[in-house]
Amino acid sequence: MTGSEREKMAAGAWYCCLDPELDELRDRARKAVHQHNTVPPDKRGGLAPALRAIFADVAADVFVEAPFHCSYGMNITLGARVYLNAGCTILDSAPVVIGSDTMLGPGVQIYCAEHHKDPALRREGLEIARSVTIGENVWIGGGAIILAGVTIGDGAIVGAGSVVTRDVPAGVTVVGNPARVRQ
Repeated sequence: MTGSEREKMAAGAWYCCLDPELDELRDRARKAVHQHNTVPPDKRGGLAPALRAIFADVAADVFVEAPFHCSYGMNITLGARVYLNAGCTILDSAPVVIGSDTMLGPGVQIYCAEHHKDPALRREGLEIARSVTIGENVWIGGGAIILAGVTIGDGAIVGAGSVVTRDVPAGVTVVGNPARVRQ
């Protein structure tokens, strides 16, 4: 595929993450994250203005505890009343959509990038990004990890410390590593 590395990333094609344009976007995100993490809570509100400004779309009534980290921010969409507890990390090289009334426990990690399996290509910075979609009214327990390409259905629960490697149907509870439906 031809085009810029950013265009390749957005298209879900292999791209080089060591690209200057992507470096600039990550730097912008680091500055916004720094503002969010260092502004006193009574002045920050639910989401610091600089972080709100770089997100793709965010409802007025979300709450993101500090510290928080994201790669780009520009791929993150947060629905109404979304709550992200302290220490959440979203590596948003692809769209991450979190539905209304969803809560993430402390230390939840969402990873959209997959690095190349070939060590030589990995050294060159080749990766591919796949989106993560989390439905409405979902609870994700502390320390859970959500991997690239996963969709979590409405009303699902992900147990603390679980590693979610595949889609989670609506209304079920998954636990473990890899996460499996709890009977």
